[in-house]
Amino acid sequence: MSDAARLIAWFRANARPLPWRATPRDPYHSLVSELMAQQTQLDRVVPRFEAFVLRFPNLETLAAASEDEALELWSGLGYYRRARLLHRLAREVAAGGGELPKTAAELERLPGIGPYTAAAVASLVFGEAVPVLDGNVARVGARVLALAEDPRRKSGRTAVLEWVRALMAEAPPGDVNEALMELGATICTPVRPNCDICPLAAGCQARTEDDPTAYPPPRQTRAPVELRWLAVIIEDPRGRWLLRQVAEGPILRGLWLPPFDEIDETRRLEEQARDLVPFGVGAAVKVLEPVRHSITHRRIEVTPVHARIDLRLSAPDGWSWVDPLSPNLPTSSLLAKLQRSDSDPPSAPLSSVARRPGGNE
Repeated sequence: MSDAARLIAWFRANARPLPWRATPRDPYHSLVSELMAQQTQLDRVVPRFEAFVLRFPNLETLAAASEDEALELWSGLGYYRRARLLHRLAREVAAGGGELPKTAAELERLPGIGPYTAAAVASLVFGEAVPVLDGNVARVGARVLALAEDPRRKSGRTAVLEWVRALMAEAPPGDVNEALMELGATICTPVRPNCDICPLAAGCQARTEDDPTAYPPPRQTRAPVELRWLAVIIEDPRGRWLLRQVAEGPILRGLWLPPFDEIDETRRLEEQARDLVPFGVGAAVKVLEPVRHSITHRRIEVTPVHARIDLRLSAPDGWSWVDPLSPNLPTSSLLAKLQRSDSDPPSAPLSSVARRPGGNE
């Protein structure tokens, strides 16, 4: 039996039952799943995918929705640019006839579709013989070939792609791509690979050398950036929080969150918090324990300051009063972390806030 035949037989017997692995493949579902799964663990993707396609079962319904509606259903997955571009793609495809292109080259012309996603959809759905080279496939190929070159660079990438194409000459391209991705995710893992049950073990040169984790060579990672933020939880008598839509900065743009800013070490937190409250009222305030939040290479320590007001005030433009447990707005997982940090009511007064007034609700 060839390597390709062993690989496909293993995959068909062991593939995880993911909701987008239906037969025949739905092009739209495959596209959504591939975009959601980028840099995101599948246990987080599955419930979001199911909710997303329930609300937007096809490109037409997604195109008819607002960007905010799409972002709301994406909340918690991070990398929200993916959702914005998917929404743009849906509108572009709907305006052009409503069907996704069938080749990787054509798919790459759409908003938010790079070589990886284009190859995945073109091969899995339409059977095009184009390899997918994600981290899992690169790792499996580097180990089977005992590849000295980094598969993330041109020469190493070329070697892995040629190896995948050779497998595709003997088995359906979509099955080869998906089986290799599954193998890398479940068996040929970065640490402690389970070589004893690997369908490619017999021809794996790294296993022959008894050192599979030496391949691929370690990549140079971007140094993390440490940030300290202040976030102000403004709560009204009904227990609602005042959120604003982030309109500035390189991250979280378009999402709804309590007002936040980088901590100014020269000022007291309570003083800095006053500048983030959008109306002039007296309030009680309490500084809560910091929470940790990560966005790509950023490691953020967020210190919440809870300000409770005793009046019902209307939200200024760009702000909204919401139930923090069910915001019904596109937000970030940071909101849930802040909600969990908030237990005891504020106890100390927040002195007068000289900003634009809000009216009674």
